[in-house]
Amino acid sequence: MKRGFPTAKLLLSILLGAWLLLALACGRKEAGGQAGGTPGTWQPSYGDSIVEASIGDISGLIPNITSDSASHEVGSLIYNGLVKYNKDYNLVSDIAESWDISKDGLVITFHLRKGVKWHDGVEFTAEDALFTYKTMVDPKTPTAYSEDFRQVKKIEVLDRYTFRVSYAEPFAPALASWGIWMLPKHLLEGRDLKQSPLSKNPIGTGPYKFKEWKTGEKVVLEANPDYFEGRPYIDRVIYRIIPDQATIFLELKAKGIDYTGLTPIQYTKQTEYPDFRRSFSKYRYLANGYTYLGFNLLDPRFQDKRVRQAIAHAINKQELIEGVRLGLGQEATGPYKPGTWYYNPDVERYPFDPAKARALLGEAGWRDTNGDGILDRNREPFKFTILTNQGNEDRKKTAEIIQRRLREVGILVDIRIIEWAAFINEFIKKRKFEAIILGWGLSPDPDQYDIWHSSKTGPDELNHISYKNPEVDRLLDLGRHTFDQEKRKAYYYKLQEILAEEQPIVFLFVPDALPVVASRFKGIEPAPAGIAYNFVKWYVPKELQRYTK
Repeated sequence: MKRGFPTAKLLLSILLGAWLLLALACGRKEAGGQAGGTPGTWQPSYGDSIVEASIGDISGLIPNITSDSASHEVGSLIYNGLVKYNKDYNLVSDIAESWDISKDGLVITFHLRKGVKWHDGVEFTAEDALFTYKTMVDPKTPTAYSEDFRQVKKIEVLDRYTFRVSYAEPFAPALASWGIWMLPKHLLEGRDLKQSPLSKNPIGTGPYKFKEWKTGEKVVLEANPDYFEGRPYIDRVIYRIIPDQATIFLELKAKGIDYTGLTPIQYTKQTEYPDFRRSFSKYRYLANGYTYLGFNLLDPRFQDKRVRQAIAHAINKQELIEGVRLGLGQEATGPYKPGTWYYNPDVERYPFDPAKARALLGEAGWRDTNGDGILDRNREPFKFTILTNQGNEDRKKTAEIIQRRLREVGILVDIRIIEWAAFINEFIKKRKFEAIILGWGLSPDPDQYDIWHSSKTGPDELNHISYKNPEVDRLLDLGRHTFDQEKRKAYYYKLQEILAEEQPIVFLFVPDALPVVASRFKGIEPAPAGIAYNFVKWYVPKELQRYTK
């Protein structure tokens, strides 16, 4: 459901992928009225509201310094980048009307649109782009996304609407990195971003203006009538924070929610009745992300790769896909989505094999020395806790199945479910966990430097598991510093081979995305990017509108 992080990164989420969807799965509409209306029947009209459900509250309204998908989704309606991805995952203009790239690929000159206004009426200029760059590379800025901008050798404002960036060496994600949300210099210069009033009351250039944020309850945005691409048809976007999927589903059926994601059982069994099919349109496509079991690699028990490999063998991934996803997903073998040009289908796999798991654990010194059925070492039983976030039934069920399977090989597992904001801020950022079940959303570009590089293990960085491998570091550097796709492919193939062998996380499954939208919304056109890429073009015909201002 996410609209997506505009650069070549994406976080937890929300959630998002090595994004090219498999051709057969892409944007398949499963039920409801015509996705885009019947030509000649419905006419685009301004008005109405869309009510979306969010399991987690946002953490702030300056997305450059947040790391949760809810904040990024809201932020992407308030702010713009210089570039963005279109429905086919090609980079196209956003605030930058056009750009020139030098023959050697080291210099990008952006030509900005004239007349783009911040929500307070001040014009966006190249000085704002320069300020955003300076903010992203400032060591005081608590952001996980600075590395792309540290590759810049020189940056110049040539005039009010022309902005030039030079790199010392080839940097493959260079153009995509300028999809970062642009920040207003006239409001943020000299301020601490976390303490700025804009973190609660943002000013962007995007299609929607901030209206209200009631913590733990809702976020409200209103259409920007002066948006440079034209006013959005839908007047208001209301995010209701409901930290429970069952409650969200009840609200959906009661028509208190217009747009959300379905669980597999909701999708396959609980929405197949006439009234629902008339009222809502369901979609299905391979999601742009994966679910994983991650280990805190600072914990000595998980530093032996034989232990991690054993846990991988003890988990039945197909059981997870069938039991949790009801078959709506695929096995994950690494950090990329099947079907993308950089996905390596031939890496080592870990078929369900409890005997192999017990043998590997024995090699690592874990044995049942007292006959109680639990492995121990130095008289300490092998017992750890899996943390995951509240409101996500898939992750809870995944944890329960893994708990049962690990018990069968002699490992005791506890499960702890934590409210989203506390989960991120108190446990993930502070590395106060033994193991976690989470998901990574993915980008159209295969660069995953921020997730796997050993320099990215700080509290505001994305290498949450504290993984360090010099060869992986080298491959990540090589992959981002060449334009040759075949060379990049070779580097990322090798990267996947190493991650498959070392299992710093157990890659579990790539789920199918299962969004559902009230059928009164027209203009939805499924594409490789999913359904939300053209959200500002969605509309409700006047005769079907439900909410008034």
